[in-house]
Amino acid sequence: PVTAGSVVVPYGHVVGHEKWRGSEIAQRLQGKIRLIFEDGLGLVDFHLSNRTCILYISEADLVAGNEFKRRLVRFRNASSYWGIVIVEKTQISDQYFSAVQKLVVLELGMALLPVANQGEASQLITQLVSYVREQSKDHNSNPFLRKQCSQLAEPSLFRTVQQIPGVGKTKALLLLEHFGSIHRLCNASVKELELVVGQTVAQQIYTF
Repeated sequence: PVTAGSVVVPYGHVVGHEKWRGSEIAQRLQGKIRLIFEDGLGLVDFHLSNRTCILYISEADLVAGNEFKRRLVRFRNASSYWGIVIVEKTQISDQYFSAVQKLVVLELGMALLPVANQGEASQLITQLVSYVREQSKDHNSNPFLRKQCSQLAEPSLFRTVQQIPGVGKTKALLLLEHFGSIHRLCNASVKELELVVGQTVAQQIYTF
């Protein structure tokens, strides 16, 4: 139940999984956005629009083992939604965070946003709802704008690419413009990389 079109999100609403009813996130969202609950959301925790959804990984999920990883991989393989992963990064879960970051951002090519608790998560969801609304307005008026925004103005994506040895701001921008996503960049051959950044850096990126 993660195929596109299975959930219709009314404008100005967020559709939440039934399991979040009564949670701190739900209580804090009430009054800021219109939250409705549905039982059949499958792997997704919150739908912000017909195209954008959130998968929430709690501190308990991280400590419990690898079930959350299977869930993320299943979502990525089965869904055409734009999935944003929110992860509780606390003193207890901090030791697991870098492994989660590698999986979500580098291997699955999804956006990752760390939060300290459910209260912070609710603020983030409120901001994301506004952002998604603005994007849909811009997208309707200018079909080229969303493509540019999603690839180049995504700060977390831009910062992640700059973590690769030998890649600074300029090369990070060139790589994102050329490949479009972390996923495609990770699967690029040395020859493909050479066309963008030259032989030496291409080999460094490929090895990394």
